[in-house]
Amino acid sequence: MQKTTIRPAAPYLQEIKADSSLNIRKIITTLVMSGFALLMIVPFIWMISTSFKSPADVFKYPVQWIPSSLNWEHHIKVWSGNDSFITYYLNSLKISLISMAGAVFFSAFAAYGFARIQFKGREPLFLVYLSMMMVPPQVLFVPKFLMFDWAGIYNTHWALILPGMFTIFGVFMLRQFFLSVPAEISEAAFIDGAGHFRIFFRLVLPLAKPALATLAVIDFSWHWNDYENALVFLLDKDLYTVPLGLQNFILENNVDYNGMMAAATAGIIPMIIVFLLGQRYIIQGVAGSAVKG
Repeated sequence: MQKTTIRPAAPYLQEIKADSSLNIRKIITTLVMSGFALLMIVPFIWMISTSFKSPADVFKYPVQWIPSSLNWEHHIKVWSGNDSFITYYLNSLKISLISMAGAVFFSAFAAYGFARIQFKGREPLFLVYLSMMMVPPQVLFVPKFLMFDWAGIYNTHWALILPGMFTIFGVFMLRQFFLSVPAEISEAAFIDGAGHFRIFFRLVLPLAKPALATLAVIDFSWHWNDYENALVFLLDKDLYTVPLGLQNFILENNVDYNGMMAAATAGIIPMIIVFLLGQRYIIQGVAGSAVKG
């Protein structure tokens, strides 16, 4: 007869206890993070709710999160008033989309050069390039004003579009992603007779879709929310972007809280749409860009 070995139950009980404690920690962490997420969302919910309330219900206590009746008057005022947000939207879309397309393309081009092309002084040059991120953008307002006035693009959208096509952060982010792509792919393409341009457009860019989409979302957000540059370099109201239009609306309607919330709600709609379209690429792109340093 074979002897049956009975293993002690203590190790299994310890594993069960460890798994239980780990699950409890995960539940607690999820609840805490959900609470913080709710705190971040509450102001947006109040903003949207207030935009549909009547003026008498704005400061009602306790807060009425769901209006008793939807009041569309303030939203209609935002879109069809004397200073319609349609003009501001078109201006912001024009600036943000053109700047975003240029920034993604030129950043990818420069990042490929820093990541894949060997030349003397590449690393020191890249460090000097990155050091420009420490220069406050406000310091460049006067030089930009003089250059734009000399070039004849002051008080035009090109004063925002042309500088917006070049981003140091974008070059750094895409360079990190390109470094994570196996060098053997490029070497095999070189053996087959491909040059840098063909490798860049046919091999590297298709592999970098998550990083490119992430940069596109981030860059679009920067330009859509850019207030300082628009304030300094745009004078005519017909050229105003959404941030300037929102500020102008608040100054002219400083007691119309419902209208302010309706205007603010209109201003964040494109941001929500862009995030929903690109959210599945963001984590993947950021994680891929952080593989190598």
